Amino acid sequence: MVPDIASQQPPGRPVPPPVTAQSTREDLRAVIAARRDLGPDYEDALVDSFLDKLDVEIAARVRSEVEAQLRRQPPVPPVRQKDSAVGVALGSLGIGIPLTAIAAGAGHFPGLLLAWGGIVAVNLAYALSRRSQR
Repeated sequence: MVPDIASQQPPGRPVPPPVTAQSTREDLRAVIAARRDLGPDYEDALVDSFLDKLDVEIAARVRSEVEAQLRRQPPVPPVRQKDSAVGVALGSLGIGIPLTAIAAGAGHFPGLLLAWGGIVAVNLAYALSRRSQR
């Protein structure tokens, strides 16, 4: 059974009529009869015309089989994105170590509090943004 292929065609492209095995046989018989009437001079054109019709039929059958297979497959679960929380945590530690040394050396205890306060604020903002996305 050939499905309605009008919905599968791009706009502006002619929609071929559904083709059955019986109509294919009749088309082949008509090509052979036309070849007898017209002679061997038109044989190539007749064969090309028949093969074009056959190509359309094969394409329609393939489309319908692919659609049937896709309908039978279970839906694919959505792909989860990688959790970037680990990257933020490791990045905070990687930046925190040298920042601790610089802040403690230059600003002593207030500089150390300011540096780690900034790191904590960045991680807190990231955690709150993730919570609002869920």
